[in-house]
Amino acid sequence: MASDKELSDFLKSVEKRAFKRTVYAVRSDDSALDIVQDAMIRLAEKYADRPAAELPLIFQRILSNATMDWFRREKVRNALMTNLSDFDASEPEGDFDLLEMLQTVEGSLGTESAADAVSRAQILQLIDSQVAELPARQREAFLLRYWEEFDVAETAVVMGCSEGSVKTHCSRAVHALAKSLRAKGIRP
Repeated sequence: MASDKELSDFLKSVEKRAFKRTVYAVRSDDSALDIVQDAMIRLAEKYADRPAAELPLIFQRILSNATMDWFRREKVRNALMTNLSDFDASEPEGDFDLLEMLQTVEGSLGTESAADAVSRAQILQLIDSQVAELPARQREAFLLRYWEEFDVAETAVVMGCSEGSVKTHCSRAVHALAKSLRAKGIRP
Protein backbone atom coordinates (compact mmCIF):
# COMPACT_ATOMS: atom_id res chain seq x y z
CA MET A 1 0.00 0.00 0.00
CA ALA A 2 1.37 3.41 -0.98
CA SER A 3 1.74 5.90 1.83
CA ASP A 4 0.29 9.40 1.54
CA LYS A 5 3.79 10.77 0.96
CA GLU A 6 4.52 8.21 -1.78
CA LEU A 7 1.25 9.06 -3.51
CA SER A 8 1.91 12.78 -3.18
CA ASP A 9 5.49 12.44 -4.45
CA PHE A 10 4.31 10.35 -7.38
CA LEU A 11 1.66 12.90 -8.36
CA LYS A 12 4.19 15.74 -8.11
CA SER A 13 6.65 13.84 -10.29
CA VAL A 14 4.12 13.11 -13.04
CA GLU A 15 1.97 16.25 -13.15
CA LYS A 16 3.90 18.30 -15.72
CA ARG A 17 4.51 15.42 -18.13
CA ALA A 18 0.88 14.31 -17.84
CA PHE A 19 -0.29 17.86 -18.52
CA LYS A 20 1.90 18.22 -21.62
CA ARG A 21 0.86 14.81 -22.94
CA THR A 22 -2.79 15.72 -22.49
CA VAL A 23 -2.33 19.12 -24.15
CA TYR A 24 -0.92 17.29 -27.17
CA ALA A 25 -4.07 15.20 -27.31
CA VAL A 26 -6.82 17.73 -26.64
CA ARG A 27 -5.13 20.93 -27.87
CA SER A 28 -6.50 22.96 -24.97
CA ASP A 29 -4.61 23.95 -21.83
CA ASP A 30 -7.79 24.36 -19.77
CA SER A 31 -9.26 21.03 -20.81
CA ALA A 32 -5.92 19.28 -20.31
CA LEU A 33 -5.65 20.70 -16.80
CA ASP A 34 -9.16 19.46 -15.98
CA ILE A 35 -8.42 16.00 -17.36
CA VAL A 36 -5.14 15.65 -15.44
CA GLN A 37 -6.70 16.88 -12.21
CA ASP A 38 -9.61 14.46 -12.59
CA ALA A 39 -7.19 11.60 -13.26
CA MET A 40 -5.13 12.48 -10.18
CA ILE A 41 -8.23 12.68 -8.00
CA ARG A 42 -9.47 9.33 -9.32
CA LEU A 43 -6.09 7.75 -8.58
CA ALA A 44 -6.04 9.15 -5.03
CA GLU A 45 -9.64 8.17 -4.31
CA LYS A 46 -9.78 4.70 -5.80
CA TYR A 47 -6.22 3.37 -5.97
CA ALA A 48 -4.36 4.83 -2.97
CA ASP A 49 -4.40 1.35 -1.41
CA ARG A 50 -2.21 -0.05 -4.23
CA PRO A 51 1.56 -0.48 -3.90
CA ALA A 52 3.60 2.53 -5.01
CA ALA A 53 5.18 0.52 -7.84
CA GLU A 54 1.77 0.06 -9.49
CA LEU A 55 0.84 3.76 -9.46
CA PRO A 56 2.53 4.81 -12.75
CA LEU A 57 0.69 2.27 -14.90
CA ILE A 58 -2.62 2.80 -13.14
CA PHE A 59 -2.31 6.57 -13.47
CA GLN A 60 -1.45 6.43 -17.16
CA ARG A 61 -4.44 4.17 -17.80
CA ILE A 62 -6.73 6.51 -15.86
CA LEU A 63 -5.32 9.48 -17.80
CA SER A 64 -5.83 7.75 -21.16
CA ASN A 65 -9.40 6.82 -20.23
CA ALA A 66 -10.14 10.36 -19.00
CA THR A 67 -8.81 11.78 -22.28
CA MET A 68 -10.99 9.41 -24.30
CA ASP A 69 -13.99 10.36 -22.14
CA TRP A 70 -13.27 14.04 -22.89
CA PHE A 71 -13.27 13.32 -26.64
CA ARG A 72 -16.58 11.47 -26.33
CA ARG A 73 -18.15 14.36 -24.40
CA GLU A 74 -16.82 16.85 -26.95
CA LYS A 75 -18.27 14.83 -29.80
CA VAL A 76 -21.70 14.83 -28.18
CA ARG A 77 -21.44 18.49 -27.20
CA ASN A 78 -20.42 19.51 -30.72
CA ALA A 79 -23.21 17.44 -32.23
CA LEU A 80 -25.78 19.26 -30.13
CA MET A 81 -24.57 22.83 -30.42
CA THR A 82 -21.82 25.06 -31.72
CA ASN A 83 -19.82 26.77 -29.05
CA LEU A 84 -19.39 30.29 -30.39
CA SER A 85 -16.76 31.14 -27.81
CA ASP A 86 -14.36 28.86 -29.71
CA PHE A 87 -14.27 31.45 -32.48
CA ASP A 88 -12.97 34.19 -30.19
CA ALA A 89 -9.21 33.88 -29.96
CA SER A 90 -8.60 37.42 -28.75
CA GLU A 91 -7.40 36.40 -25.32
CA PRO A 92 -3.69 35.60 -25.18
CA GLU A 93 -3.15 32.33 -23.40
CA GLY A 94 -0.04 31.59 -21.39
CA ASP A 95 1.25 28.40 -22.94
CA PHE A 96 3.06 26.02 -20.63
CA ASP A 97 5.94 24.31 -22.39
CA LEU A 98 7.83 21.66 -20.47
CA LEU A 99 10.47 21.50 -23.20
CA GLU A 100 11.46 25.08 -22.35
CA MET A 101 12.26 23.86 -18.86
CA LEU A 102 14.97 21.53 -20.22
CA GLN A 103 18.25 21.95 -18.41
CA THR A 104 21.64 21.99 -20.09
CA VAL A 105 24.21 19.27 -19.40
CA GLU A 106 25.89 21.45 -16.78
CA GLY A 107 22.59 21.68 -14.93
CA SER A 108 21.69 25.33 -15.32
CA LEU A 109 20.53 27.57 -18.10
CA GLY A 110 22.93 30.35 -17.10
CA THR A 111 25.98 28.54 -18.46
CA GLU A 112 24.99 28.81 -22.12
CA SER A 113 25.27 31.84 -24.35
CA ALA A 114 22.20 33.80 -25.39
CA ALA A 115 22.61 32.59 -28.98
CA ASP A 116 22.76 28.97 -27.82
CA ALA A 117 19.71 29.46 -25.61
CA VAL A 118 17.71 30.97 -28.48
CA SER A 119 18.84 28.25 -30.88
CA ARG A 120 17.95 25.52 -28.38
CA ALA A 121 14.55 27.10 -27.69
CA GLN A 122 13.80 27.27 -31.42
CA ILE A 123 14.81 23.65 -31.96
CA LEU A 124 12.74 22.49 -28.98
CA GLN A 125 9.76 24.45 -30.23
CA LEU A 126 10.13 22.84 -33.65
CA ILE A 127 10.40 19.37 -32.10
CA ASP A 128 7.37 20.12 -29.92
CA SER A 129 5.32 21.16 -32.96
CA GLN A 130 6.40 18.06 -34.91
CA VAL A 131 5.42 15.76 -32.02
CA ALA A 132 2.04 17.50 -31.92
CA GLU A 133 1.57 16.74 -35.63
CA LEU A 134 1.99 12.97 -35.19
CA PRO A 135 -1.16 10.83 -35.47
CA ALA A 136 -2.75 10.32 -32.05
CA ARG A 137 -1.72 6.68 -31.47
CA GLN A 138 1.84 7.28 -32.67
CA ARG A 139 2.11 10.36 -30.45
CA GLU A 140 0.73 8.46 -27.46
CA ALA A 141 3.12 5.53 -27.96
CA PHE A 142 6.08 7.87 -28.53
CA LEU A 143 5.37 9.96 -25.41
CA LEU A 144 4.77 6.95 -23.20
CA ARG A 145 7.93 5.17 -24.36
CA TYR A 146 10.37 8.06 -24.61
CA TRP A 147 8.91 10.75 -22.36
CA GLU A 148 7.36 8.67 -19.60
CA GLU A 149 10.11 6.04 -20.11
CA PHE A 150 7.71 3.09 -19.97
CA ASP A 151 8.85 -0.20 -21.44
CA VAL A 152 6.97 -1.82 -24.32
CA ALA A 153 4.82 -4.03 -22.06
CA GLU A 154 3.79 -1.12 -19.80
CA THR A 155 2.99 1.05 -22.81
CA ALA A 156 0.85 -1.74 -24.29
CA VAL A 157 -1.12 -1.98 -21.05
CA VAL A 158 -1.71 1.78 -20.92
CA MET A 159 -2.70 2.00 -24.59
CA GLY A 160 -4.79 -1.16 -24.48
CA CYS A 161 -3.07 -2.78 -27.43
CA SER A 162 -0.47 -5.43 -28.17
CA GLU A 163 3.26 -4.98 -27.68
CA GLY A 164 3.72 -5.36 -31.43
CA SER A 165 1.37 -2.43 -32.02
CA VAL A 166 3.37 -0.31 -29.57
CA LYS A 167 6.58 -1.14 -31.43
CA THR A 168 4.95 -0.30 -34.77
CA HIS A 169 3.53 3.02 -33.52
CA CYS A 170 6.87 4.00 -31.94
CA SER A 171 8.84 3.07 -35.04
CA ARG A 172 6.54 5.05 -37.29
CA ALA A 173 6.63 8.03 -34.93
CA VAL A 174 10.43 8.05 -34.75
CA HIS A 175 10.77 7.76 -38.53
CA ALA A 176 8.17 10.47 -39.15
CA LEU A 177 9.86 12.81 -36.64
CA ALA A 178 13.31 12.16 -38.08
CA LYS A 179 12.09 12.79 -41.61
CA SER A 180 10.23 16.00 -40.74
CA LEU A 181 13.11 17.36 -38.63
CA ARG A 182 15.66 16.56 -41.35
CA ALA A 183 13.41 18.39 -43.83
CA LYS A 184 13.57 21.42 -41.55
CA GLY A 185 17.37 21.26 -41.35
CA ILE A 186 17.75 19.65 -37.93
CA ARG A 187 20.35 16.92 -37.83
CA PRO A 188 21.53 14.81 -34.87
